[in-house]
Amino acid sequence: MIKVLFVCHGNICRSVMAEFICKKLRPELYCESRAVSYEEEGNDIYPAAKRCLQRHNIEFSKHHARRIDQADYDAFDKIYVMDRSNINYINRIIDDKDNKISMLNDYEIEDPWYTGNFDKVYDELVEGIKKI
Repeated sequence: MIKVLFVCHGNICRSVMAEFICKKLRPELYCESRAVSYEEEGNDIYPAAKRCLQRHNIEFSKHHARRIDQADYDAFDKIYVMDRSNINYINRIIDDKDNKISMLNDYEIEDPWYTGNFDKVYDELVEGIKKI
């Protein structure tokens, strides 16, 4: 089974949404999610992200945001980030010696924590996950 890790800034919106979307759309993949920062460590999914997942009939469970570390890099086959900022941060944490890290889409997925565009982000996550 291919192991996929989704990464965003805080692990309370984009990456965790991607995790649960992937679990529904791509059950043949093993997936989890992480952050590039400690800012939201231990926090659950952001409430507006939960509402978006519910609107799209995506089941989710209690979540505890976590920052990515070297053990995660070693454990996963592919790591997908949401924007260039995530790449900059993750490169300070991990040496991507095996070229596992890339953007989920060929464009940046905006952070809905700032924009409020959760449904747009949902659609972009689905697009990227279908291409994996």
